[in-house]
Amino acid sequence: MTFSIAQPLAPATAQLLPATADALRQEVDAQIGPRRRGTIYQNTDGAFEVLSVVTDPAEARALLRRDSAQWALIVRDVLRAGGEPFVVGSVWSTSDHLVREAPDRMRSSWGTAA
Repeated sequence: MTFSIAQPLAPATAQLLPATADALRQEVDAQIGPRRRGTIYQNTDGAFEVLSVVTDPAEARALLRRDSAQWALIVRDVLRAGGEPFVVGSVWSTSDHLVREAPDRMRSSWGTAA
């Protein structure tokens, strides 16, 4: 009979090669899409203001209660009076539409004043 001893796992981020870490960051950015703090976006579920973008995987996993979460958004439904903030982890898709870009992005796209 053969027994094997399990080796402790190193933290996942410590094992990533720089190219792999960069690819993961790009994938996360694509999944979040244009949603930044202050953005308002709309889909079939409602219109939502992004209050916070969480990109720390440990915090995102705790907020979403999903072991695979890499990021999370804290949003507020702007169509519901008194709407409480809640957490989402849905990826940006073709059914999502920007209503208002994040204020810092709008300023940078306007250029300088004459």
